Amino acid sequence: MKTAVIVIDVQNALFDLAPRPEEAEAVIARINALTARARQAGVPVAFIQHQSPNPPLQFDTAGWRFAHGLHIEPGEPVIAKTTPDSFLRTNLGQWLEQHEINQVVICGGMTEFCVDTTTRRAAALGYQAILASDAHTTHDKPHAAAAFIRAHHNATLPDIGSFGPVISAFKSAAITF
Repeated sequence: MKTAVIVIDVQNALFDLAPRPEEAEAVIARINALTARARQAGVPVAFIQHQSPNPPLQFDTAGWRFAHGLHIEPGEPVIAKTTPDSFLRTNLGQWLEQHEINQVVICGGMTEFCVDTTTRRAAALGYQAILASDAHTTHDKPHAAAAFIRAHHNATLPDIGSFGPVISAFKSAAITF
C-alpha cells in the first residue's frame, strides 16, 4: 500500500473559537505527531481547507486560517474545498493519483460532516481508508455529545463493506508507515 495522510479543516473558526471542539488541543497534538511520523517515513501529507462565501470560513479571514498549533511544512499541499467532500470540485484525487496513492489516513474536523463524507468518498473511489480514531473531532450538538459522535463514527465507518475497499479505525499512535 502506498499511503498519504489527509488533514481536514483544522482551522481557526472550527478549532480555536469558543466553544472549542472536543479535545481540540489533544487532537491537534495527535495530528502533529501522526504527520511528523508520516513525513519521517516519506509519506505525503495534504491539508484540506474549507472556504465559504461568508464568515467564519470566508477565504483569507482569521477564521479561515489554519488553527493555532497545527504544523504544516513548507511546500505541503493545501487543497481548498467548499463542501464536506474533500474530493468534490478539488484536486485531491489528482494529487493522490500523482503520488500513486491507494490508501489514505484521514484526520481533522468535523467528524460528522467532512471527516465522514471524505472517508466514505475515499472508499467509494477505491482507496483503503484509515480513520485516525483519536485525531478527529467535532463540537457537542443538541442531540449528542462530541465524544459520542466521534465514537459512533469510529464504530460505524469500519462496518461499511459495500464500497469494496476497507475502512478501518485505529488510534493515531498505532498507525505506522
